[in-house]
Amino acid sequence: MEHTVFSWGIITFLLGTLGVGVWASQQIKGDSVNFLVAGRGLTLPLAAATLMAQSVDSNATLGNTDLSAEFGFWAGAALPIGLSLCLFLTGTFLAKPMNRMGLITIPDFYRVKYGRLVELIAACIMSVSFSFLLAGNLVAGGFMFQTFLGTSYIGGITLLAALVFAYTVAGGLFAVAYTDAIQILIALVGTGWLLVYLLANFGLNIVPGTGPLALEQLTSVGAGAAINWASLLALGFGNMVAIDFMARIFAAESPETAQKACYVASAVTLIVGIPFSIIALSANSILEQAGVVADGPILFALLQNVVPPVLGLLVLAAILSASLSTADGAILGTSSVLAHNVFGIRHGAAAHGGGGDRLLLVTRVLSIVITLLGVFLGLRVPQTGVLLLLGFDLGFAGLVVPLLGGLFWAKSTRQGALACIVAGSITRLVLFALMPTMFGIDNTLLYIPNGLFTLDFDGFPTLISPIVGLIAFVVVSKMTYKPIDAQQQRAKLEEKLHAL
Repeated sequence: MEHTVFSWGIITFLLGTLGVGVWASQQIKGDSVNFLVAGRGLTLPLAAATLMAQSVDSNATLGNTDLSAEFGFWAGAALPIGLSLCLFLTGTFLAKPMNRMGLITIPDFYRVKYGRLVELIAACIMSVSFSFLLAGNLVAGGFMFQTFLGTSYIGGITLLAALVFAYTVAGGLFAVAYTDAIQILIALVGTGWLLVYLLANFGLNIVPGTGPLALEQLTSVGAGAAINWASLLALGFGNMVAIDFMARIFAAESPETAQKACYVASAVTLIVGIPFSIIALSANSILEQAGVVADGPILFALLQNVVPPVLGLLVLAAILSASLSTADGAILGTSSVLAHNVFGIRHGAAAHGGGGDRLLLVTRVLSIVITLLGVFLGLRVPQTGVLLLLGFDLGFAGLVVPLLGGLFWAKSTRQGALACIVAGSITRLVLFALMPTMFGIDNTLLYIPNGLFTLDFDGFPTLISPIVGLIAFVVVSKMTYKPIDAQQQRAKLEEKLHAL
């Protein structure tokens, strides 16, 4: 009976989401600006909802729970806290100036400030990192469908990818925004109800050294401090250059709306994310009382065997919502960056034969490629939280410093940006290949056996790489900076923005 409730409930939710997404396609009207940034007209409720959904993904819920249950509160809570921190910092420093620039994608900023070569390199790095982000969310859906719909893991990932692709390619950011608004509401209700139910029926049974007050998790390397800080900072800063994140900033109707939306989303990200970390601390004890052995994600074991079917279905819908809300943004954002910034197709360019919007057409075609790549990575690395962190790690290593420097340091130069991106990114990739683990999980993607780096060094590559990039940025920028007249600089910037 319970299995039937789960199955039909999930199917109904998926069909409803698809319907909303297809309905939103009516607002595209053949214009790539409508497709990519929702016509730059998202009001505060929609802008805030879609920013919340970008942060509250399956990695920050399902991955958060698994990490907290295995390694302690701060290992999992670092995900929602880091994402919340990013939203707060972005609202304070970036939202207004970035919204005013009228950009279509985040790599546009690198072209305006540093030129075409920097734009191209940044776009390629972002595309790779967001393929990992997409994969992480498909992994969560794959496990869910395998557990509750009876599909295989491969079939689950494929089904979820096909669904997200269908409504995203139809409705673009309009579809993303409208479905996100529904999904974040489900996540709020489901999370709150689950926390209250488990506390009321089982209480908290926290193993000493694993709870929120076990601050050695933030101060002792042996207790995972380096990994936890790496998670916090990678998300807190790396998400600033997230493709889908900045697309939502650009889509807000005004700079003030963009800023307020960031603050609202920052608070809600904590409200939704932290309860999953708290639930995880008692999860093993609860399952033991119920005589259940977890086979797969620990949260799924709770939902399937401990809580009432209706509550379980609601929380499943919340997790699935989180997966969909970030997967759709990843597909849309990555394909638009490839079309607009890698292949150089600008808004208004006519499609072959002189009709239609070529940027819109190519973005939709590339969405197929990105979806297939996400499926491949999800099958290759069946992890959730780790894929999220790895994706943002790449941006943190080489792209954040040129973004902040370009906005707030007058002496930043193209050469400095290139030096930062190359030094930071190469350092991160080399250290990644030499580390046997990444954020506590075995490195099954690319590991070169060596005796130089051990498990104790895990987390430090995330902290070292952006520092290397920062040093390269400052040194090279100072060496290559040439003062120019303020009026010339303003005219040059206006010319670049007009070209977008």
